[in-house]
Amino acid sequence: MTATTAPRPLDLTALHHRTRETVTAHQDDVIALSHSLHAEPELAYEEHRSAKKIADLVERAGFAVERGVCDLPTAFTATAGSGELVIGICAEYDALPGIGHACGHNVNGAAATTAALALAPFADELGITVKLLGTPAEESGGGKADMLRAGAFDDVAAAMMVHAAPTDAVGMTSLAISSWEVAYTGRTAHASAAPHRGVNAADALMIAQVAIGAHRQQMVPGGVVHGITTSGGEAPNVIPGRTTAAYDCRAETVEDLRELQSRIRACFEAGALATGAELTLTPVGNDYADLRQDLDLTACYRAAATALGRTVPPRDPSLRGGSTDMGNVSHVVPTIHPMIGYDCADALMHNPEFTRYGTTASADRALLDGGLAMAWTALALAQDEAQRARLLAHLAARRTP
Repeated sequence: MTATTAPRPLDLTALHHRTRETVTAHQDDVIALSHSLHAEPELAYEEHRSAKKIADLVERAGFAVERGVCDLPTAFTATAGSGELVIGICAEYDALPGIGHACGHNVNGAAATTAALALAPFADELGITVKLLGTPAEESGGGKADMLRAGAFDDVAAAMMVHAAPTDAVGMTSLAISSWEVAYTGRTAHASAAPHRGVNAADALMIAQVAIGAHRQQMVPGGVVHGITTSGGEAPNVIPGRTTAAYDCRAETVEDLRELQSRIRACFEAGALATGAELTLTPVGNDYADLRQDLDLTACYRAAATALGRTVPPRDPSLRGGSTDMGNVSHVVPTIHPMIGYDCADALMHNPEFTRYGTTASADRALLDGGLAMAWTALALAQDEAQRARLLAHLAARRTP
């Protein structure tokens, strides 16, 4: 088999039937997995039980599992097959502080597992390798960015995942984001007896906030800056000697993010310059790039999901989510990140109300459909000689120094 030649064409209808049967055989296990992840939510980089649950399940199914990859204790890879076309399926499983799986990552992780299980028995027949990547810390930190940098995606020709949502959607974008911890260190003093001896760290932050507000008119289109003060003094009669804050910058592209970061950094520096306080800006986790979904893969996924009876509107380029580290992957690997919808009675994501719907029959159906739609997308890619050649050529170009 050459790098651009598909294996012997197979009956796609028969493959759809066979993969559906495989999903049915694993249905109870993957639904139980989703419910178990939901019942024991774990935060970024601390998802020890969650990662183990998924890794154990696919290992029992015959996958070769490597745990703690990329120097991340809660990351793993699991592979089946030995074909040259490596299909990467990303499993997310971290939760949110205080509100559990309010972003539906229990569904995301279980759907990814479903897709991997559906494809594994046919991987060699299709000339593919199924690579399930356990990716921690999407909500904070960016495990995919860590794994991308460490080489976990170096052999991946196409990457995919589905994300829980109130409705199905394909082709949406996301904002690039960076997060900072901000600290001003000044000098305390009696606010009445010796205010001139103090260096007011709270004033430094106030000046920075005013500067950010003044900059909003000139901000890059689509730019967003938001933050909170996390500490600002202990008593009204003491000049604050230390003030801290947490701030995010978002922009439509990673290039715009760099420009926005430069200007907002200058706003924080202005607070230090005006008051004499010392500024420390500490990056929090990885910067997330904007999500750039592959149009051909998107079309394959939409066709698969529609064939399963789901209502998937055409791609709308104006649709934009929050921010995701799948964006970092998408700048390197042809990627899709469709939304898989389920009934949540208008509850908003990242809200405790959304958490309540994560183990309903509708959510269970979404994870099964999402997993099977990803599997059928991989089938289409493996059987389409032009798509296979495109993906392998892109991979070869990445590997060329």
